[in-house]
Amino acid sequence: MEIVDNTAVKLLVPDYMVSHIQNNIEKSEIINNKGSLVEVLVYWGLTEMTRLNQLISFKNPLPSPMSRDYDWPGTFKPFEHQRVTAEFLSINRRAFCFNEAGTGKTSSALWAADYLMKQGEIKRVLVICPLSIMHSAWQDDVFSTCMHRSVVVAHGASSKREKIIDNKDYEIVIINYDGVGIVKENIAKGGFDLIIIDEANAYKSPSTIRWKTLAKLITPETRLWLMTGTPAAQSPLDAFGLAKLVCPHRVPKFSAAWRDKVMYQVTRFKWVPKKTAKDDVFKALQPAIRFSKEDCLDLPEVMYQTREVPLTPVVQRYYKNLKDQFLIEAAGEQISSVNAAANLSKLLQISGGAVYTDKKEVVEFDIRPRLSALDEVLDQTEHKVLVFVPFRHTIEIVARHLNKQGISTEIINGSVSANDRARIITQFQSLDDPRVLIIQPQSASHGVTLTRADTIVFWSPVISVETYLQCIARIDRYGQKNKMTVVHIQGSDVEKKMYAMLQGKVDLHTKLVDLYREILE
Repeated sequence: MEIVDNTAVKLLVPDYMVSHIQNNIEKSEIINNKGSLVEVLVYWGLTEMTRLNQLISFKNPLPSPMSRDYDWPGTFKPFEHQRVTAEFLSINRRAFCFNEAGTGKTSSALWAADYLMKQGEIKRVLVICPLSIMHSAWQDDVFSTCMHRSVVVAHGASSKREKIIDNKDYEIVIINYDGVGIVKENIAKGGFDLIIIDEANAYKSPSTIRWKTLAKLITPETRLWLMTGTPAAQSPLDAFGLAKLVCPHRVPKFSAAWRDKVMYQVTRFKWVPKKTAKDDVFKALQPAIRFSKEDCLDLPEVMYQTREVPLTPVVQRYYKNLKDQFLIEAAGEQISSVNAAANLSKLLQISGGAVYTDKKEVVEFDIRPRLSALDEVLDQTEHKVLVFVPFRHTIEIVARHLNKQGISTEIINGSVSANDRARIITQFQSLDDPRVLIIQPQSASHGVTLTRADTIVFWSPVISVETYLQCIARIDRYGQKNKMTVVHIQGSDVEKKMYAMLQGKVDLHTKLVDLYREILE
């Protein structure tokens, strides 16, 4: 494969494919017949490369004219793996992007979409993603990669979503999974010629209403890119639903036939993967591109993400009532750092899901959106994860949830003995289980090596910059073999302000009173 004079691509193809190429691509010609192999020259254009991709599966990706024609707008220069990913997507109407979490695949998809818009190939893009990253990942990335495009988040009341979808002045519309069903009729008439699905494992099961709704919205003309860092991580069966959306010709018509292909039955209720399952999944989920964090030598060592999780109505009410109470207490009184710390702690407890009453009883709130955000993070990495949870009563809620999900989990908090702590850390570093370690920050933020994990989740912010940096240092140390990701989960105003201060390395202890006044105002 060779680019000639920056205008054509020279290919060596089997002789039986030549007529197929010439019948489907007008700007092509034979330049050298070598018997069973023939050299063909194809014009290096977007239409030609896209069509050629549909005709033949090449071992190496075809070059996209995007590399020649696109000026890569934005506030930062793309990494090499982001360029390669964007160029791959630009000439594949239906494709998978399996780049690992933290590699910047969101920006790659947006650059590719922007290029297609500039070429007049598409007019509108629908991005379907988790609620927690609609603003913090997708909308923010539009602002930093293709800020000349109009973007909107379709969330809220159904009437509001409908108006957004119907307004075709919005070139990029971002919506959460379950929002699609609410406005499916509007989406069908919305003129979306590209649909991008982030964390696409949410569509692994064809039996769900979510999957069936999406399948009805996809027409033969629709471009579709599915993105996930962990395809079929739980079971080879999960590949079936994804393949049925992108490349249905690569899997059987019915799921039972796919199950028989990749699994064998041990007992009446137990099926296990066949030795060939991995290869079968790989072949089914094509065309695809994948970069792991280790492959991306130009990535920064530690990457930061934010998961935006709105407080549920009940939590919002308690949070507001508590702020009002603090406001009354502060009226005309001098606010001490002790009071500021105690009251900020109460607001953080409510935001995180549980709070102590004055009688030392624990009140738990509905925090399913925050738990779902944690699930999304776990789905996006194949490696181990540390979850730092500041309050002991919230640790129990998170642990119960993960255990119900069948995720092997251990806890380190102030009540765990030194011997048990040593055992848990040794197992975490040397064995496959536990996969998740839930840690109370002050219990294991110093002197502990946990480099089997490459991802840290802060369930809510800690109150000390030193503790925050030490938590990150558990994985960012000698022995770490992977690029690292730190995830902030936030929903309340106090959490957002504290994370900003922590990342700016502002000493919260000296700013507690100022921060508290700012929150009350």
